[in-house]
Amino acid sequence: MGLALALALPVNLFAITVLACAIYYRRHHRTDLALAYVALNVGVFAVSALMLSQQVSLGLAFGLFGVLSILRLRSDQISQRDVGYYFTALALGLINGIGASRPAVMIGLSVLLVLTMYIADHPRLANRSRHRLIVLDTVHRDETALQADLERRLGGTVRKFEVIDTDYVRETMTVDVRFRPSAETPANPDRTYPIARV
Repeated sequence: MGLALALALPVNLFAITVLACAIYYRRHHRTDLALAYVALNVGVFAVSALMLSQQVSLGLAFGLFGVLSILRLRSDQISQRDVGYYFTALALGLINGIGASRPAVMIGLSVLLVLTMYIADHPRLANRSRHRLIVLDTVHRDETALQADLERRLGGTVRKFEVIDTDYVRETMTVDVRFRPSAETPANPDRTYPIARV
Protein backbone atom coordinates (compact mmCIF):
# COMPACT_ATOMS: atom_id res chain seq x y z
CA MET A 1 0.00 0.00 0.00
CA GLY A 2 2.91 2.36 0.75
CA LEU A 3 4.24 2.00 -2.80
CA ALA A 4 0.79 2.64 -4.27
CA LEU A 5 0.40 5.85 -2.24
CA ALA A 6 3.89 6.92 -3.29
CA LEU A 7 2.69 6.75 -6.91
CA ALA A 8 -0.70 8.32 -6.16
CA LEU A 9 0.75 11.42 -4.48
CA PRO A 10 2.67 12.80 -7.50
CA VAL A 11 -0.26 11.92 -9.78
CA ASN A 12 -2.61 13.88 -7.52
CA LEU A 13 -0.23 16.85 -7.20
CA PHE A 14 0.28 16.99 -10.94
CA ALA A 15 -3.47 16.78 -11.64
CA ILE A 16 -4.42 19.54 -9.18
CA THR A 17 -1.56 21.76 -10.37
CA VAL A 18 -2.79 21.49 -13.95
CA LEU A 19 -6.39 22.12 -12.87
CA ALA A 20 -5.81 25.00 -10.43
CA CYS A 21 -2.81 26.74 -11.99
CA ALA A 22 -2.57 25.87 -15.68
CA ILE A 23 -6.33 25.98 -16.33
CA TYR A 24 -8.21 27.91 -13.65
CA TYR A 25 -5.69 30.61 -12.72
CA ARG A 26 -4.61 31.31 -16.30
CA ARG A 27 -8.23 31.77 -17.37
CA HIS A 28 -9.75 33.49 -14.33
CA HIS A 29 -6.79 35.02 -12.44
CA ARG A 30 -8.13 34.34 -8.93
CA THR A 31 -5.26 33.40 -6.66
CA ASP A 32 -7.51 32.88 -3.64
CA LEU A 33 -9.64 30.19 -5.25
CA ALA A 34 -6.68 28.52 -6.97
CA LEU A 35 -5.02 28.20 -3.57
CA ALA A 36 -8.27 26.95 -2.02
CA TYR A 37 -8.58 24.24 -4.69
CA VAL A 38 -5.02 23.03 -4.07
CA ALA A 39 -5.44 23.04 -0.28
CA LEU A 40 -8.79 21.26 -0.49
CA ASN A 41 -7.43 18.64 -2.88
CA VAL A 42 -4.32 17.85 -0.84
CA GLY A 43 -6.34 17.72 2.38
CA VAL A 44 -8.92 15.33 0.93
CA PHE A 45 -6.15 13.19 -0.58
CA ALA A 46 -4.36 12.95 2.78
CA VAL A 47 -7.52 12.05 4.71
CA SER A 48 -8.76 9.52 2.14
CA ALA A 49 -5.29 7.91 1.90
CA LEU A 50 -5.19 7.63 5.70
CA MET A 51 -8.65 6.08 5.79
CA LEU A 52 -7.64 3.63 3.06
CA SER A 53 -4.50 2.59 4.94
CA GLN A 54 -6.61 2.05 8.07
CA GLN A 55 -9.17 0.08 6.03
CA VAL A 56 -12.02 2.47 6.76
CA SER A 57 -15.18 1.84 4.74
CA LEU A 58 -15.78 3.74 1.51
CA GLY A 59 -19.11 4.90 2.94
CA LEU A 60 -17.22 7.06 5.41
CA ALA A 61 -15.04 8.44 2.60
CA PHE A 62 -18.07 9.50 0.59
CA GLY A 63 -19.62 10.90 3.77
CA LEU A 64 -16.55 13.12 4.08
CA PHE A 65 -17.05 14.18 0.46
CA GLY A 66 -20.63 15.23 1.23
CA VAL A 67 -19.76 17.11 4.43
CA LEU A 68 -16.98 19.08 2.75
CA SER A 69 -19.31 19.94 -0.13
CA ILE A 70 -21.97 21.32 2.20
CA LEU A 71 -19.50 23.30 4.29
CA ARG A 72 -17.86 24.91 1.28
CA LEU A 73 -21.07 25.76 -0.54
CA ARG A 74 -22.55 27.40 2.56
CA SER A 75 -19.45 29.45 3.37
CA ASP A 76 -19.85 32.20 0.76
CA GLN A 77 -21.19 32.95 -2.67
CA ILE A 78 -19.23 31.60 -5.61
CA SER A 79 -20.20 31.25 -9.23
CA GLN A 80 -21.43 27.99 -10.71
CA ARG A 81 -18.20 27.79 -12.73
CA ASP A 82 -16.17 27.97 -9.50
CA VAL A 83 -18.40 25.28 -7.97
CA GLY A 84 -17.45 23.03 -10.89
CA TYR A 85 -13.75 23.52 -10.19
CA TYR A 86 -14.37 22.99 -6.48
CA PHE A 87 -16.05 19.64 -6.98
CA THR A 88 -13.38 18.57 -9.47
CA ALA A 89 -10.60 19.37 -6.98
CA LEU A 90 -12.51 17.48 -4.31
CA ALA A 91 -13.10 14.48 -6.58
CA LEU A 92 -9.43 14.37 -7.64
CA GLY A 93 -8.28 14.17 -4.03
CA LEU A 94 -10.77 11.45 -3.22
CA ILE A 95 -10.12 9.40 -6.37
CA ASN A 96 -6.34 9.52 -6.01
CA GLY A 97 -6.50 8.83 -2.28
CA ILE A 98 -8.78 5.80 -2.34
CA GLY A 99 -7.79 4.59 -5.82
CA ALA A 100 -4.08 4.26 -5.09
CA SER A 101 -4.29 0.47 -5.27
CA ARG A 102 -5.55 0.68 -8.89
CA PRO A 103 -3.14 3.09 -10.59
CA ALA A 104 -4.49 2.68 -14.14
CA VAL A 105 -8.04 3.56 -13.08
CA MET A 106 -6.79 6.37 -10.84
CA ILE A 107 -4.74 8.00 -13.61
CA GLY A 108 -7.49 7.52 -16.19
CA LEU A 109 -10.13 9.18 -14.00
CA SER A 110 -7.79 12.04 -13.10
CA VAL A 111 -7.09 12.72 -16.76
CA LEU A 112 -10.83 12.52 -17.52
CA LEU A 113 -11.72 15.07 -14.81
CA VAL A 114 -9.03 17.58 -15.77
CA LEU A 115 -9.73 17.22 -19.49
CA THR A 116 -13.46 17.68 -18.91
CA MET A 117 -12.90 20.98 -17.09
CA TYR A 118 -10.41 22.13 -19.74
CA ILE A 119 -13.00 21.63 -22.49
CA ALA A 120 -16.11 22.71 -20.57
CA ASP A 121 -14.51 26.00 -19.46
CA HIS A 122 -12.71 26.73 -22.70
CA PRO A 123 -12.85 30.45 -23.65
CA ARG A 124 -14.34 29.62 -27.06
CA LEU A 125 -17.36 28.11 -25.34
CA ALA A 126 -17.53 30.71 -22.56
CA ASN A 127 -17.49 33.60 -25.04
CA ARG A 128 -20.68 32.50 -26.74
CA SER A 129 -23.08 33.68 -24.08
CA ARG A 130 -23.09 36.22 -21.25
CA HIS A 131 -25.44 36.84 -18.37
CA ARG A 132 -26.42 40.11 -16.69
CA LEU A 133 -29.00 41.34 -14.23
CA ILE A 134 -29.86 44.86 -15.37
CA VAL A 135 -31.90 47.70 -13.91
CA LEU A 136 -33.27 49.83 -16.75
CA ASP A 137 -34.16 53.46 -16.14
CA THR A 138 -37.33 53.14 -18.19
CA VAL A 139 -40.39 50.88 -18.36
CA HIS A 140 -41.13 49.06 -21.63
CA ARG A 141 -44.63 47.73 -22.07
CA ASP A 142 -43.78 46.05 -25.39
CA GLU A 143 -41.41 43.06 -25.31
CA THR A 144 -40.09 43.79 -28.80
CA ALA A 145 -39.13 47.32 -27.76
CA LEU A 146 -37.56 45.95 -24.57
CA GLN A 147 -35.45 43.46 -26.51
CA ALA A 148 -34.31 46.14 -28.96
CA ASP A 149 -33.36 48.44 -26.08
CA LEU A 150 -31.40 45.67 -24.36
CA GLU A 151 -29.53 44.80 -27.55
CA ARG A 152 -28.66 48.45 -28.11
CA ARG A 153 -27.37 48.89 -24.56
CA LEU A 154 -25.50 45.57 -24.37
CA GLY A 155 -24.09 45.62 -27.88
CA GLY A 156 -25.12 42.09 -28.73
CA THR A 157 -27.95 39.72 -29.57
CA VAL A 158 -30.36 38.95 -26.74
CA ARG A 159 -31.06 35.23 -26.59
CA LYS A 160 -33.37 35.23 -23.59
CA PHE A 161 -34.64 37.74 -21.06
CA GLU A 162 -37.00 37.75 -18.11
CA VAL A 163 -38.49 40.76 -16.37
CA ILE A 164 -37.83 40.29 -12.66
CA ASP A 165 -39.43 43.47 -11.37
CA THR A 166 -41.24 46.54 -12.69
CA ASP A 167 -41.45 49.73 -10.61
CA TYR A 168 -43.95 52.17 -12.12
CA VAL A 169 -43.27 54.76 -9.42
CA ARG A 170 -39.55 55.01 -10.10
CA GLU A 171 -39.96 54.05 -13.76
CA THR A 172 -37.44 51.19 -13.59
CA MET A 173 -37.32 47.58 -14.72
CA THR A 174 -35.08 44.80 -13.47
CA VAL A 175 -34.31 42.32 -16.26
CA ASP A 176 -32.38 39.06 -16.24
CA VAL A 177 -30.65 38.87 -19.65
CA ARG A 178 -28.69 36.22 -21.50
CA PHE A 179 -27.04 37.54 -24.63
CA ARG A 180 -24.34 36.89 -27.18
CA PRO A 181 -21.96 39.83 -27.61
CA SER A 182 -21.18 41.11 -31.07
CA ALA A 183 -17.76 40.59 -32.62
CA GLU A 184 -16.86 44.21 -31.85
CA THR A 185 -17.64 43.87 -28.13
CA PRO A 186 -14.49 43.16 -26.09
CA ALA A 187 -14.68 39.61 -24.76
CA ASN A 188 -14.31 39.15 -21.03
CA PRO A 189 -16.09 35.94 -20.06
CA ASP A 190 -14.37 35.81 -16.66
CA ARG A 191 -15.97 38.99 -15.41
CA THR A 192 -18.67 38.68 -12.79
CA TYR A 193 -21.52 41.03 -13.59
CA PRO A 194 -23.34 42.69 -10.69
CA ILE A 195 -26.70 44.39 -11.04
CA ALA A 196 -26.06 47.04 -13.66
CA ARG A 197 -28.01 50.27 -13.92
CA VAL A 198 -28.34 51.36 -17.52
